[in-house]
Amino acid sequence: MPIKIPNDLPAVKILEKENIFAMTETRAITQDIRPLRIVLLNLMPKKIETETQISRILGNTPLQIELTLIRTKSHKSLNTSKDHLVAFYQTFDEIKDQKFDGMIITGAPVEHLDFEKVDYWEELCEIMEWSKVNVHSTMHICWGAQAGLYYHYGIKKEKLPKKLFGVFPHKKDYKNSMLLRGFDDIFYVPHSRNTTISREEIEKNPKLRILASSDEAGVDIVSKIGGRQFFVMGHSEYDALTLDAEYKRDLKAGIDIDIPKNYYLDDNPKNPPIVNWRSNGSLLFINWLNYFVYQSTPYDVKSIN
Repeated sequence: MPIKIPNDLPAVKILEKENIFAMTETRAITQDIRPLRIVLLNLMPKKIETETQISRILGNTPLQIELTLIRTKSHKSLNTSKDHLVAFYQTFDEIKDQKFDGMIITGAPVEHLDFEKVDYWEELCEIMEWSKVNVHSTMHICWGAQAGLYYHYGIKKEKLPKKLFGVFPHKKDYKNSMLLRGFDDIFYVPHSRNTTISREEIEKNPKLRILASSDEAGVDIVSKIGGRQFFVMGHSEYDALTLDAEYKRDLKAGIDIDIPKNYYLDDNPKNPPIVNWRSNGSLLFINWLNYFVYQSTPYDVKSIN
């Protein structure tokens, strides 16, 4: 089944070229089916790139998805046009009286700041608090995951000695997790971050469970017992060239950055990247939608609490 997105969203044409079935609003209203209502809080500066990545991976499921895009009103976007934001995004105030089957909170390039110093922190806290009773299951990604663990459970992020940058092998810590059903024993995930979360701090909290981790990249996936919240440190949704673009951007800016590890063929930036995370990345979102949203959310979305 397709993902339902606004008629003129740039992602529509991109996904059509990739043979991913994206259903426009015009077509969707003719179908007698209740789609899963997913709200995407997009905190990334390049919103079109991120919304396309998320649309692509959600569209690779057998379920019909109705995607709602929201942004923070307390932060002015400098990298996405005002026309695009007005056409396709709502603010939290515009959707806070609604219920959603699922929510995705993206990362953001604000790791260097304390959480309370982020200009939209108070608004984000309000949204995360709202999600506890208005969303059936929420997936937090990268900085969004660290922000969620800090807000909900008081777990602080820790600065790394140097940037974690590349694609790293991971293993399943909790082998019975339905979120990881079908995963290989060793699977790969892209990371691009300067901070991390302590395994010891997570293990102290009886409400949390570590599902997957990496010897080099640390804790990757954490769940709240019961599946209402997931915290994912890596970027399984990334395109083949996302890390490449980041690496070349930083080099051009004169930033001292290592070559992304385990990414280019023979670790040579002149070679193309080796994409070895796409299948498990798709499976991550498919399992989340199937086992923690579709199979347990109420048929009447208004009864979510």
